[in-house]
Amino acid sequence: MTPLDFDARHLWHPYTNVLDPGAMHLITEAEGVWLTRADGTKMIDAMSSWWCTVHGHRHPAIVGAMQNQLERLPHVMFGGLTHDPAISLGRELIDLLPDGMDRIFYSDSGSVAIEVALKMAVQYQMAMGRRDRTQFATIRGGYHGDTWKAMSVCDPVNGMHGLFSSALSIQHFLPRPQVRFDQDWSEDPEVNSLGALDRLLTNKSTQIAALILEPVVQGAGGMYFYHPAWLQQAQALCKAHDVLLIFDEIATGFGRTGELFGMHHANIIPDILCLGKALTGGHISLAVTVTSEDVARGIGESDASVLMHGPTYMANPLACAAAVASLQQLSVRDWRQEVNSIADQLAIELAPAKGLPGVADVRVLGAIGVIEMETHVDPSIAHRRAAETGVWLRPFGRNIYCMPPFVISPDELSRVTAAMFALARSAS
Repeated sequence: MTPLDFDARHLWHPYTNVLDPGAMHLITEAEGVWLTRADGTKMIDAMSSWWCTVHGHRHPAIVGAMQNQLERLPHVMFGGLTHDPAISLGRELIDLLPDGMDRIFYSDSGSVAIEVALKMAVQYQMAMGRRDRTQFATIRGGYHGDTWKAMSVCDPVNGMHGLFSSALSIQHFLPRPQVRFDQDWSEDPEVNSLGALDRLLTNKSTQIAALILEPVVQGAGGMYFYHPAWLQQAQALCKAHDVLLIFDEIATGFGRTGELFGMHHANIIPDILCLGKALTGGHISLAVTVTSEDVARGIGESDASVLMHGPTYMANPLACAAAVASLQQLSVRDWRQEVNSIADQLAIELAPAKGLPGVADVRVLGAIGVIEMETHVDPSIAHRRAAETGVWLRPFGRNIYCMPPFVISPDELSRVTAAMFALARSAS
């Protein structure tokens, strides 16, 4: 049985029919923006391997940091023990984050970081004597992960987890912000969608612990970019009703949108912040949930006194060492210029797709380029054509999109946009 035959018979891939997994590529090596297949051919990883390899694959500084750490301390429990990589990473994060983001809780994946944030919000509200605040508000079109509570704040109708909606706890879903990132802001609350949030908090805030959302960019919910002013006014409404604000920056953090964090577009600070994906440059899984001293102290001084969560691989030293090296790359390279150059090139080279039949929209923000079709795009078509085009794309829903590594060259990026354009032609 060949490796691919064994894979098809026994391994279950994400969002894939186990009985008909479709085209599969056996990857034997990765470096920079390139993936090498078993037959020696190469493909550009236009997905940054689900949006995390911002510095490219196998970055020497990150690999070196992990190798050095592996020789000393691959793992140790974080309960009652600590270590230098966790402390060093904490210092790096505190220096990067706005003042007021003071307390860091490590976990092993983005979905778990969301679970931790939701627990933090509920425990904080209970500590403040608001014990009925156990529900959450969010906006339609959002995605926050595949674990159970995280699924409950994903869009139950158009999201990936509609199948489970009847089994999940009921949350409060608001209309998606209707003013797009590149449009003029409207103060009319019925136009900008804030009227619905105002009414919800006026009527139901005594039941709501927090509002959770992805700032500016909704990722897996449709690659939708909305106006930062919505966040500013939403924060004011939350504060007026003692509802915490949680930002899920697992996809947007560390430069992807053209700002270091999505929240910088709105110049506001949430009560709780979730980061992951690019945190380690895509070399190993790690995530963090960061909160303010007020929230942490509220939980610490409560009857429960401890946050009831503790992943086995919390603050894994290998992952922390990788993250330190990744964040240091952001300080020594002009990542902002890299992202701005990608954005400019994407805007120019994807613009002609607006004239293709079946194309509903073309949009770019930072190192994110999207061709939205009028109908569903079959990802298996892109998978089968990847070897031919030399570009790995994984469309979802109606979107053909790319999120390339920041280190991609102009020629490599042109190959990506050409592959997207060709896929849009064939999908129409």
